[in-house]
Amino acid sequence: MIAEAPQKKSASSRLPRIALFGNPNTGKSTIFNQLTGLRQRIANYPGITVEMHLGRCRINGAPVEILDLPGTYSLSATSPDERVVIEILTGQSGKPPPDVIVCILDATNLRRNLFLASQLAEYSLPMVLVLNQWDEARRRGIAPDPDALEEILGVRVVPTVGIKGEGLDTLREAIAEALEHPRRMRRIEWHPGVQQATAKLLEVSNGTFSPAEVQRLIFDSDSSLKNRRPELRPQIDDLIHQARELVRHESGLNPYAAEAILHYSHLDRILGRVLNDSQRALNRQADETIDSLLVHRFWGSVIFVAIMTVIFQSVYAWAAPFMALFENFTAWLQALAAPPLAAFPHFQSLVVDGIIAGVGSVIVFLPQIFILFFFIALLEDSGYMGRAAFLMDKLFGWCGLNGKSFVPLLSSFACAIPGILATRALEDPKARITTVLMAPFMSCSARLPVYILLIGAFIEPSFGPVVAGWTLLGMHFVGLALSLPFAWIFNRLMFRIPNQPFILEMTSYKIPHLPNVLLRMWEGGREFLLRAGTVILAFSVIIWALLYFPRSAEISEQTTARFITETVATTGLSESEVRELLNDPESELSSELEHSLQSAWVSHSYLGTLGKAVQPLFAPAGFDWKITLGILASFPAREVIIATLGIIYNLGSEVDEESVGLRDRLAAEVWTEGPHAGQPVFTLPTVFALMVFFALCMQCGSTVAVIGRQIGWPWAIGSFVFMTTLAWAAAVVIYQLGSRISL
Repeated sequence: MIAEAPQKKSASSRLPRIALFGNPNTGKSTIFNQLTGLRQRIANYPGITVEMHLGRCRINGAPVEILDLPGTYSLSATSPDERVVIEILTGQSGKPPPDVIVCILDATNLRRNLFLASQLAEYSLPMVLVLNQWDEARRRGIAPDPDALEEILGVRVVPTVGIKGEGLDTLREAIAEALEHPRRMRRIEWHPGVQQATAKLLEVSNGTFSPAEVQRLIFDSDSSLKNRRPELRPQIDDLIHQARELVRHESGLNPYAAEAILHYSHLDRILGRVLNDSQRALNRQADETIDSLLVHRFWGSVIFVAIMTVIFQSVYAWAAPFMALFENFTAWLQALAAPPLAAFPHFQSLVVDGIIAGVGSVIVFLPQIFILFFFIALLEDSGYMGRAAFLMDKLFGWCGLNGKSFVPLLSSFACAIPGILATRALEDPKARITTVLMAPFMSCSARLPVYILLIGAFIEPSFGPVVAGWTLLGMHFVGLALSLPFAWIFNRLMFRIPNQPFILEMTSYKIPHLPNVLLRMWEGGREFLLRAGTVILAFSVIIWALLYFPRSAEISEQTTARFITETVATTGLSESEVRELLNDPESELSSELEHSLQSAWVSHSYLGTLGKAVQPLFAPAGFDWKITLGILASFPAREVIIATLGIIYNLGSEVDEESVGLRDRLAAEVWTEGPHAGQPVFTLPTVFALMVFFALCMQCGSTVAVIGRQIGWPWAIGSFVFMTTLAWAAAVVIYQLGSRISL
């Protein structure tokens, strides 16, 4: 991500800044893309990783900056996204407030969207209102008269169809007019009790806050504005309490509900002049008919399970050929890069086995990431995602969360990183931390190769494809099944999250716009590359070094001599014949020696030595030193274990989870020493213990890094230690119980 550079221009010479505000799913980002084209970049808000998009365009021939802010339903500032909106609106971001506010409204849901515009009007900034999705509003017969609405509100009202670019020229003209001749939206007439409370707090604060900010202090239970004057915090808190009591006494309204009640009363009077009741009722009938099925307690759940099944089947089935293509491309690139570097074996291995293999381990998962984000964008644009969250509310409610946690956890089934980032929309900070800690428990796509390898090698041959399929499905729910009870425990013992009413707008159903869906899909994949890819690549190089060094000539000589002796004994060839074959790089025997050398070097490497040292810790789970080494190598990125096992078992690093040779080699592996000498290493208890270990362990350095950036490094480190300990304990229990019942 590119952090926004500090503004070096003076206030008089800086570019005019246009800020786009709006509810989620109003087409705000679509209009931003239409205005800026490719002249945009992602800007991280200073201090917290809340993303905005910053771009430039020309208005009346002059350049301006366009800022696309996170979508928000109100200015209550209960989530990080909403706090960023408030701080940019009030100039607390280190830059002056926007020169013009462009508020994007969904024309099919005008009452709900005008609430945010009505709150923005309190800040007395120049404003333009955009009625987006105008074609859909007209088709439903619920489009208001823009001229009448403009006369009532006092600012330009521009109908647009963002996905088609309709009305954008008029919008540019309206922005230019607002820059030259600012017009401010008419504010509501507050109840006398609110006016008295505002005046009293303004007087005592002595210019610290504006009238609009004072209202935020009165109406918001958790306003960050109070931090502006920390030395006056106790006095400000006392004044806010007095102001709220004054609102309650004079208006008879609960101060926490007064703002919404008064705003909506004001908006109803406005809409009553531009829309009739029959038009507004028509807007609800079709959606309510569909909702009677999709949010039905039984049939809604059945449809939801069916949709999720199709999505995950598609993620795996559709991605397979593309993943194979990326794997073949990586292998081709390695083969291309290796010969020119043959004279420099250390550097050759770094490039081929470290860098290229590391890049390949990142891009191979892009197809699954793209496909999952494609479906998520479809569900959001169609309006179904809110219904799915509603259905999931009861599942999460008993452990202290609500249905809003569903979307981040769903994203985590592809990759925990976008799921963790999606928790920014959660209002309660404790609920946000809980959801972030649950996200790594979801069985992401990087765990899939381990499941496929072990199920294909041991479950399917013994029990058939049906049991293998159900085992694969069950492994995806191990983490979810354990994360919910732990979330309940955390809530009871630590967080004590208050009961959270699940309030979520059910957006109107609509046909998703394919270009918008593809753009969202691309942004999700790009985010994965930038955030996870760089970390995985770095750790891949580190793991390569730990597996490569030290590489002494003595180990090579001993391994070669032992290989020649064993080959002479098993094939009947003479030593000179064996050496002659080994000198031929195309011979099968030469390839076998290379694999034996790789295995020997890994065994004596720094990581191999560490694996043997800590193997007694994993012995109760049935893991030998080779499995332990694979686990240690996969801590930075769990998908590394497949290539590591290929090297350990003399098959090379080019193997994958479908490799018949690797499956056969695992099945034939036996203990060489200890009480189990001569017995198979991979029994069914060992197989299930290993799969559960990977299902529960946080073997992903990039996920740890993202958690640290989002909620703090103590949580990230604690989560890593907890999940690793839990994975080890679960693996030990499964192996010990399975061994005792002769599974």
